[in-house]
Amino acid sequence: MSTVAVVVVTWNSAPVLPGFLAALPAGMAGLDWRLVVADNDSGDDTVAVLRTLAPAAVVVETGRNAGYAAGINAALDVAGEYRAVLICNPDVRMRQGCAKRLVDGLGNGTGIVVPLLYEDGGEAPHHSLRRESTVLRALGEALIGNTRAGRFPALSEIVTEPAAYRRPTRADWATGALMALSGECLADCGRWDESFFLYSEETEYCLRARDRGHTTRLEPAAEAVHLGGDSRVSPRLWTLLTLNRVRLYRRRHGALATAAFRAAVLLREISRAALGRPASRAAVAALVRPGALRATPGP
Repeated sequence: MSTVAVVVVTWNSAPVLPGFLAALPAGMAGLDWRLVVADNDSGDDTVAVLRTLAPAAVVVETGRNAGYAAGINAALDVAGEYRAVLICNPDVRMRQGCAKRLVDGLGNGTGIVVPLLYEDGGEAPHHSLRRESTVLRALGEALIGNTRAGRFPALSEIVTEPAAYRRPTRADWATGALMALSGECLADCGRWDESFFLYSEETEYCLRARDRGHTTRLEPAAEAVHLGGDSRVSPRLWTLLTLNRVRLYRRRHGALATAAFRAAVLLREISRAALGRPASRAAVAALVRPGALRATPGP
């Protein structure tokens, strides 16, 4: 069983799919692989593009906008046998040999491997490695900002140390635009948590994998370009990201710690809302709303 399943979740992804598919053969060089796509009821030509440009792909149409985790689960359900899974956003462009370097890094306690990610046109790698959330880290980011807080591991979730991106580096979790998972890790951890419609699903999975003895590691020899999303500018998506961050913290901590963490996150968003950031104003309104953490709203 040597096949690698390339799992992609799409939703109105027609504009970015041709570039993803064009880069896929070079990115997967040296591996036996199959492409499995779960489409979350796209309203554009996503499925038609797939049928035309990737006729050998396995395409499962979920029939609804089910969320990212649900899409991953739907794809895995029809992926057949595999030794590893590569989970990709359709706006990722893998560079030559990226996937093989990721897959080769799996094993010996490493269940998840991620590449160096570059933003489109960027020369420096994106800070994709993360530490687990704590109240102190949330306060550090609220009071002195992500960039300055990132210099101090106790004060920020974001790993900004340049040396960490020049060597194989373990992290509590990593951004999920592109990640390789071993078959053993998937078997031990099970399905992705569909209660997180979008955002925090990769955080939850990496932490769950760590709890079961499977670490997350960066492989700097593997490189990819991530065109990026609009969570930074969209009030709706930023609100969802912020709420899910607090919801996940609540899953792993008691009520008092969660109240303190929520207050720290709220302080951060209030400070940015005061600077005129519409996305943070929306997040503040959601965080103070009674019952905001009871369910994950879809976009």
